[in-house]
Amino acid sequence: MSFDILLTGGTLPNGQTADIAIQGDRIAAIEPKIPADPETVGEIIDISGNLVAPPFVDPHFHMDATLTQGLPRINTSGTLLEGIALWGELKPLLTEEAVLDRALTYCDWAVSMGLLAIRSHVDTSDDQAMVGVRALLEAQKRVKPYLDLQLVAFPQDGFYRAPKARKTTLQALDMGVDVVGGIPHFERTMEDGRRSVTELCEIAAERGLLVDMHCDETDDPLSRHIEQLTYETQRLGLQGRVTGSHLTSMHSMDNYYVSKLLPLMAEAQVSAVANPLINITIQGRHDSYPKRRGMTRVPEMLAQGIRVAWGQDCVLDPWYPLGTADMLDVAFMGLHVAQMTSPAAMRRGFDMATTTPAAMLGLTDLGLSPGKRASLVVLDAADPIEAIRLRPDRLLVLSKGAIVARRDRRDTTLALPGRPGSVNRRRGSAPLPPIL
Repeated sequence: MSFDILLTGGTLPNGQTADIAIQGDRIAAIEPKIPADPETVGEIIDISGNLVAPPFVDPHFHMDATLTQGLPRINTSGTLLEGIALWGELKPLLTEEAVLDRALTYCDWAVSMGLLAIRSHVDTSDDQAMVGVRALLEAQKRVKPYLDLQLVAFPQDGFYRAPKARKTTLQALDMGVDVVGGIPHFERTMEDGRRSVTELCEIAAERGLLVDMHCDETDDPLSRHIEQLTYETQRLGLQGRVTGSHLTSMHSMDNYYVSKLLPLMAEAQVSAVANPLINITIQGRHDSYPKRRGMTRVPEMLAQGIRVAWGQDCVLDPWYPLGTADMLDVAFMGLHVAQMTSPAAMRRGFDMATTTPAAMLGLTDLGLSPGKRASLVVLDAADPIEAIRLRPDRLLVLSKGAIVARRDRRDTTLALPGRPGSVNRRRGSAPLPPIL
């Protein structure tokens, strides 16, 4: 049989060993053994013993601010509010060229890590913010051959609180921004927050767009805009098209109220994004001890059948001084904070950085099955759990049938009397935990 690329001996996330044949930009076949004549295959790559997975997907990021850490100063308190104030100081200094350059640099990092789809919120609060909108729309076009960049119109300073935000948010949507965003907890009053959720959802319904709102990113247990978002989802027939991001107030809410809220979210098919690296860094800043963890109730939402994914949120920007575009770092932290350490929960945590956010973004042609887009990543790990434990090298990254990144496996050389000459931290032949 004739193929452009044949990957042999890879380990699928379910533990099965398979060859993967790629023709053009599609997966042509996935079978235990695919016979092939080297004369009829463009390239045969042996990936035996390595995990092959769908690409990583980040459903929550801020690309207009990424890689700006230290401009014009450092967030000394580490709080969300100082980060927002610092972003306000930075915006007048932005240029389209600089925002575009940083965005493309970050996308290079992402591709090297097997991260091939990103949903980025872009500030639409005022005329200055439109610099970022124009730059990211250009970035979206440039990376389209190899990376899906979905943009959210995000009135960072409040849809009503910022005088021009309503006008500029609608302008961004008219320019082609993909998703309607909001930040109801940052409006001047709870009532303004509620009204902003209603109007923004009505805008999305009228335009046939998805919704992704920063919702209740606060330690205040009385910040309950997710309830309004759930209600509007039902009222306007937006089921399956709405995401509530952060939802950190839920970690402080009364348990009885949450027992009512979560089934309503499940009924409305409202998805959720937890951003563990940022949530646990920013939240709880007013606490002494005990300190709240700051992340939403991930296991409880999963138990209710709510679609939950991990988000990176920030890398080297006014809110977060770290980050590498590695979604396995995010999953690693998320599993710790959520105490999801059973084999089944850890495998679920891997899905929350791959297949789950892909579905959230509507990327239905991503996945490991014949006919799907030939976008995948090969990791120096035996299975999803080991991948989260090691956050290993990405040995090979394919996007739409093209190899876009590759690297050799790296073992560490040792010089210890009586010990092996190298080490790579993999389990080797240790048995895998059962799939539950």
